[in-house]
Amino acid sequence: MTTTALLHGKSVLVTGSTSGIGWSIATQFVKAGAQVMLQGLEKESEVGHLISQLEGLAPSARVAYTQADLSSEKSCNHLIAHTADTLRSLDILVNNAGIQFTSRTESYPTEKWDAVLKLNLYAPFFLSRAALPEMYKKGWGRLVHIGSAHSLRASPNKSAYCAAKHGVLGMSKAIALEAAGRGVTSNTICPGWVLTPLVQKQIDNIARERGILEEEAKKLLLLEKHPAAEFVTPENLGAFAVFLSSDNASQINGAALTMDVGWTAR
Repeated sequence: MTTTALLHGKSVLVTGSTSGIGWSIATQFVKAGAQVMLQGLEKESEVGHLISQLEGLAPSARVAYTQADLSSEKSCNHLIAHTADTLRSLDILVNNAGIQFTSRTESYPTEKWDAVLKLNLYAPFFLSRAALPEMYKKGWGRLVHIGSAHSLRASPNKSAYCAAKHGVLGMSKAIALEAAGRGVTSNTICPGWVLTPLVQKQIDNIARERGILEEEAKKLLLLEKHPAAEFVTPENLGAFAVFLSSDNASQINGAALTMDVGWTAR
């Protein structure tokens, strides 16, 4: 089967997909032949060029966009229904959207804790809950959750993020057990450092605090966790999500799949 035919006829919703990891995931799904619903906070008029760019990757590509605030349960439910209506089905859900805030636990602001948990944990739950009934009815579906090495490990000053990412992994495993034998799988990809705006902010902070160059700060950040001083690429992460969504991965269910350059091998 060719790469472009791997997911031909399947439809996918990728949250947080107008930039960064989500954009790369959406790109890989289009290349694999899937119909794609993008989601973000931008107005529809601001993402037309993104849709055109993706539709130019494959002759039969169909790409749509929905502006949605995933911190709202009502908005999550509407997004699932709207995606299924627009694309005529929803076969694959990729829970990617997320935010970060760092602080010591004793001074962690309640409103920041709530914001991190709402987007990083509650939204994947609301979206998965809304998507599952139709997947069960069809006897086929894929839930791919973008977790983190912090789904498996902890770091200081990231109590909310670690709580959310550990929670997503636990939720995914529970869904996998419930879905067993029904043609639906639920898996969590746990990447290490990916050079996203969130990670770039950490690099900038290290450089500023230590008075060093950006490249030195990057190396310090990487070698603290990654045995090899290299970032996980968004393109490889997207390709991994496509594989987990294919029939080739039908027997992978409830897994925590690391893509972390050896971080969690320690």
